Amino acid sequence: MDSSATPGLLLRSHSGATYRFDPGALCLELLTTGGPGPFRKYEVLHAPADLAAWADRSRLTPTPDLDISPSEVTAARRLRDALHRVAVARTRNEPSAPRDLDTLNEAAAHPPLSPAIGPDGERRWSGTSNGTALLATVARDAIDLLTGPFAHRVRICAAENCYLIYVDTSRPGRRRWCSMEHCGNLHKVRSLRARRAEGG
Repeated sequence: MDSSATPGLLLRSHSGATYRFDPGALCLELLTTGGPGPFRKYEVLHAPADLAAWADRSRLTPTPDLDISPSEVTAARRLRDALHRVAVARTRNEPSAPRDLDTLNEAAAHPPLSPAIGPDGERRWSGTSNGTALLATVARDAIDLLTGPFAHRVRICAAENCYLIYVDTSRPGRRRWCSMEHCGNLHKVRSLRARRAEGG
Protein backbone atom coordinates (compact mmCIF):
# COMPACT_ATOMS: atom_id res chain seq x y z
CA MET A 1 0.00 0.00 0.00
CA ASP A 2 1.81 3.09 -1.22
CA SER A 3 0.68 6.23 0.56
CA SER A 4 3.85 8.23 0.07
CA ALA A 5 3.06 10.09 -3.11
CA THR A 6 0.19 12.31 -4.19
CA PRO A 7 -2.60 13.36 -1.82
CA GLY A 8 -5.25 12.01 -4.16
CA LEU A 9 -7.00 12.29 -7.50
CA LEU A 10 -8.90 15.26 -8.86
CA LEU A 11 -12.47 14.12 -9.60
CA ARG A 12 -15.49 15.90 -11.04
CA SER A 13 -18.88 15.53 -9.35
CA HIS A 14 -22.27 15.22 -11.06
CA SER A 15 -22.72 18.96 -10.55
CA GLY A 16 -19.43 19.69 -12.32
CA ALA A 17 -17.52 20.67 -9.16
CA THR A 18 -13.91 19.48 -8.95
CA TYR A 19 -12.66 18.00 -5.70
CA ARG A 20 -9.77 15.90 -4.40
CA PHE A 21 -10.35 12.28 -3.46
CA ASP A 22 -7.65 10.32 -1.64
CA PRO A 23 -8.66 6.65 -1.36
CA GLY A 24 -5.53 5.90 0.64
CA ALA A 25 -4.14 3.18 -1.66
CA LEU A 26 -3.00 2.85 -5.27
CA CYS A 27 -5.31 -0.10 -5.92
CA LEU A 28 -8.38 1.90 -4.84
CA GLU A 29 -7.42 4.72 -7.22
CA LEU A 30 -8.02 2.28 -10.08
CA LEU A 31 -11.67 1.96 -8.99
CA THR A 32 -12.33 5.55 -10.12
CA THR A 33 -12.02 4.45 -13.78
CA GLY A 34 -15.35 2.59 -13.97
CA GLY A 35 -16.47 -0.74 -12.64
CA PRO A 36 -18.82 -3.70 -12.92
CA GLY A 37 -22.59 -3.55 -13.38
CA PRO A 38 -24.09 -0.07 -12.94
CA PHE A 39 -20.59 1.48 -12.80
CA ARG A 40 -19.94 0.46 -16.41
CA LYS A 41 -21.39 3.82 -17.52
CA TYR A 42 -18.37 5.56 -15.97
CA GLU A 43 -15.87 3.49 -17.97
CA VAL A 44 -12.78 5.45 -19.05
CA LEU A 45 -10.36 2.62 -19.87
CA HIS A 46 -10.93 2.12 -23.60
CA ALA A 47 -7.43 2.28 -25.08
CA PRO A 48 -3.78 2.03 -23.99
CA ALA A 49 -3.55 5.83 -23.72
CA ASP A 50 -6.39 5.79 -21.16
CA LEU A 51 -4.57 3.37 -18.86
CA ALA A 52 -1.36 5.39 -19.25
CA ALA A 53 -3.29 8.57 -18.38
CA TRP A 54 -4.64 6.92 -15.22
CA ALA A 55 -1.09 5.92 -14.23
CA ASP A 56 -0.02 9.53 -14.72
CA ARG A 57 -2.76 10.73 -12.34
CA SER A 58 -2.17 7.98 -9.80
CA ARG A 59 0.13 8.03 -6.77
CA LEU A 60 2.88 6.24 -8.71
CA THR A 61 5.80 8.66 -8.55
CA PRO A 62 7.26 9.47 -10.96
CA THR A 63 4.96 8.29 -13.74
CA PRO A 64 6.44 5.09 -15.21
CA ASP A 65 7.34 4.91 -18.89
CA LEU A 66 4.74 2.43 -20.10
CA ASP A 67 4.22 0.45 -23.30
CA ILE A 68 0.63 -0.81 -22.98
CA SER A 69 -1.19 -3.16 -25.35
CA PRO A 70 -4.95 -3.29 -26.00
CA SER A 71 -5.12 -6.72 -24.33
CA GLU A 72 -3.57 -5.21 -21.19
CA VAL A 73 -6.34 -2.61 -21.11
CA THR A 74 -8.85 -5.47 -21.15
CA ALA A 75 -6.88 -7.10 -18.31
CA ALA A 76 -6.96 -3.78 -16.40
CA ARG A 77 -10.75 -3.65 -16.60
CA ARG A 78 -10.98 -7.27 -15.47
CA LEU A 79 -8.67 -6.62 -12.51
CA ARG A 80 -10.50 -3.43 -11.57
CA ASP A 81 -13.91 -5.08 -11.64
CA ALA A 82 -12.69 -8.01 -9.53
CA LEU A 83 -11.03 -5.62 -7.08
CA HIS A 84 -14.25 -3.59 -6.86
CA ARG A 85 -16.29 -6.65 -5.93
CA VAL A 86 -13.66 -7.81 -3.42
CA ALA A 87 -13.49 -4.36 -1.80
CA VAL A 88 -17.28 -4.08 -1.55
CA ALA A 89 -17.42 -7.55 0.01
CA ARG A 90 -14.80 -6.43 2.52
CA THR A 91 -16.89 -3.36 3.48
CA ARG A 92 -19.81 -5.71 4.17
CA ASN A 93 -17.69 -8.27 6.03
CA GLU A 94 -18.66 -10.87 3.42
CA PRO A 95 -16.48 -13.46 1.69
CA SER A 96 -15.15 -12.63 -1.76
CA ALA A 97 -15.96 -14.70 -4.82
CA PRO A 98 -13.10 -17.17 -5.51
CA ARG A 99 -12.95 -16.12 -9.17
CA ASP A 100 -12.32 -12.50 -8.13
CA LEU A 101 -9.55 -13.55 -5.75
CA ASP A 102 -8.07 -15.66 -8.56
CA THR A 103 -8.04 -12.58 -10.81
CA LEU A 104 -6.16 -10.57 -8.16
CA ASN A 105 -3.69 -13.37 -7.49
CA GLU A 106 -3.03 -14.02 -11.18
CA ALA A 107 -2.28 -10.34 -11.81
CA ALA A 108 -0.03 -10.15 -8.74
CA ALA A 109 1.97 -13.19 -9.88
CA HIS A 110 3.61 -11.21 -12.71
CA PRO A 111 6.74 -9.10 -12.13
CA PRO A 112 5.73 -5.61 -10.94
CA LEU A 113 7.17 -2.24 -11.87
CA SER A 114 10.79 -2.14 -10.78
CA PRO A 115 11.86 0.94 -8.78
CA ALA A 116 15.35 2.32 -9.14
CA ILE A 117 17.43 5.27 -7.95
CA GLY A 118 18.77 7.63 -10.59
CA PRO A 119 22.18 9.33 -10.75
CA ASP A 120 20.56 12.41 -9.24
CA GLY A 121 19.46 10.41 -6.20
CA GLU A 122 15.81 10.60 -7.22
CA ARG A 123 13.41 7.68 -7.48
CA ARG A 124 12.61 6.41 -10.95
CA TRP A 125 11.42 3.23 -12.63
CA SER A 126 13.79 0.86 -14.33
CA GLY A 127 13.38 1.18 -18.11
CA THR A 128 10.14 0.89 -20.04
CA SER A 129 7.50 -1.31 -18.46
CA ASN A 130 4.36 -2.85 -19.87
CA GLY A 131 0.77 -2.79 -18.68
CA THR A 132 1.15 -6.23 -17.10
CA ALA A 133 3.83 -4.88 -14.73
CA LEU A 134 1.58 -1.93 -13.90
CA LEU A 135 -1.32 -4.27 -13.09
CA ALA A 136 0.95 -6.54 -11.03
CA THR A 137 1.92 -3.48 -8.96
CA VAL A 138 -1.75 -2.59 -8.46
CA ALA A 139 -2.71 -6.18 -7.60
CA ARG A 140 0.13 -6.52 -5.08
CA ASP A 141 -0.96 -3.24 -3.49
CA ALA A 142 -4.50 -4.65 -3.23
CA ILE A 143 -3.25 -7.83 -1.57
CA ASP A 144 -1.16 -5.78 0.88
CA LEU A 145 -4.23 -3.71 1.73
CA LEU A 146 -6.70 -6.57 2.01
CA THR A 147 -4.42 -8.71 4.17
CA GLY A 148 -2.90 -5.88 6.19
CA PRO A 149 -3.71 -3.91 9.34
CA PHE A 150 -6.13 -1.55 7.55
CA ALA A 151 -8.22 -4.27 5.86
CA HIS A 152 -11.07 -3.68 8.32
CA ARG A 153 -11.03 0.02 7.42
CA VAL A 154 -11.94 -0.35 3.73
CA ARG A 155 -15.16 1.63 3.42
CA ILE A 156 -17.70 3.09 1.03
CA CYS A 157 -18.51 6.80 1.31
CA ALA A 158 -21.43 7.39 3.68
CA ALA A 159 -23.20 9.78 1.28
CA GLU A 160 -26.34 8.15 -0.06
CA ASN A 161 -25.50 8.75 -3.73
CA CYS A 162 -21.72 8.23 -3.60
CA TYR A 163 -20.09 4.84 -4.00
CA LEU A 164 -16.41 5.73 -3.85
CA ILE A 165 -14.30 3.23 -1.90
CA TYR A 166 -11.44 4.27 0.34
CA VAL A 167 -9.34 2.99 3.22
CA ASP A 168 -9.50 5.02 6.40
CA THR A 169 -5.89 5.50 7.44
CA SER A 170 -6.69 8.27 9.93
CA ARG A 171 -5.53 7.72 13.49
CA PRO A 172 -9.03 7.77 15.06
CA GLY A 173 -10.50 5.62 12.25
CA ARG A 174 -13.71 7.63 11.97
CA ARG A 175 -13.58 8.84 8.37
CA ARG A 176 -17.06 8.70 6.80
CA TRP A 177 -16.74 10.57 3.53
CA CYS A 178 -14.82 10.08 0.31
CA SER A 179 -13.84 13.74 0.67
CA MET A 180 -14.68 16.33 3.32
CA GLU A 181 -14.30 18.86 0.52
CA HIS A 182 -17.20 17.26 -1.36
CA CYS A 183 -19.52 14.75 0.33
CA GLY A 184 -18.59 15.89 3.83
CA ASN A 185 -19.45 19.51 3.06
CA LEU A 186 -22.66 18.52 1.25
CA HIS A 187 -23.70 16.59 4.36
CA LYS A 188 -23.00 19.61 6.56
CA VAL A 189 -25.06 21.87 4.29
CA ARG A 190 -28.00 19.42 4.22
CA SER A 191 -27.87 18.98 8.01
CA LEU A 192 -27.84 22.76 8.53
CA ARG A 193 -30.82 23.23 6.18
CA ALA A 194 -32.72 20.45 7.95
CA ARG A 195 -32.10 22.04 11.36
CA ARG A 196 -33.21 25.43 10.08
CA ALA A 197 -36.34 23.91 8.55
CA GLU A 198 -37.20 22.21 11.85
CA GLY A 199 -36.64 25.41 13.80
CA GLY A 200 -38.41 27.68 11.36
